[in-house]
Amino acid sequence: MLLTGASRGIGHATVKRFSAAGWRVITCSRHGFPENCPWEMGPEDHLQVDLADAEDTLRAIAEVKERLAAEGGCLHALVNNAGISPKGEGGSRLDAINTTHEDWLRVFQVNFFASIMLARGLQDELTKAKGSVVNVTSIAGSRVHPFAGAAYATSKAALAALTREMAADFGPLGVRVNAISPGEIDTSILSPGTERIVEQLPMRRLGTPDEVAKAIYFLCTDASSYVTGAELHINGGQHV
Repeated sequence: MLLTGASRGIGHATVKRFSAAGWRVITCSRHGFPENCPWEMGPEDHLQVDLADAEDTLRAIAEVKERLAAEGGCLHALVNNAGISPKGEGGSRLDAINTTHEDWLRVFQVNFFASIMLARGLQDELTKAKGSVVNVTSIAGSRVHPFAGAAYATSKAALAALTREMAADFGPLGVRVNAISPGEIDTSILSPGTERIVEQLPMRRLGTPDEVAKAIYFLCTDASSYVTGAELHINGGQHV
């Protein structure tokens, strides 16, 4: 499995979930391998890449293909989890008016274009394995969120649409493509004031990274063998 955005939160929990089930996990992030990660082959199977840089993303794809070729050239799962949401002064939300053109481009490169670049670049390896792609969208992609910026929200809405398009195009290759849409998850990137949102949720609590990881795992295994083009809401009922 190849996972982007692996250094913290949902990504970190996802690696632990898959590693515990015996999967080999190749992790990607802007940072070097974090020393606090518990999986044994982590340092050897980590790839430092800046997904905001299209050329660096292509370099990473070539390196992943090379690593996979040594073991039969199969990729059973691609999880596009990396995402960025720049903030304004004092951590304020950047709306559509105040987001710079450069920030729009950077956010879409990481949150949207990198996902299709990776899937297309690793198409042969996914096809050979009859694998699965999981795109991580967001509750912010379907409504104006009080903390998530405009560029982040629209990039996640675009990623949800891309998931449907990819499901239609990759389906004949035997590759399933789905999305998970997390709501308020208990990670280090939560904004102050999130507790006011939680008070309105049907389940009245934050989700955990492991609850998201379990859903990703489901979409990458035979338990979901006839599921494609779906967006699974993991938000304690926030979308209802």
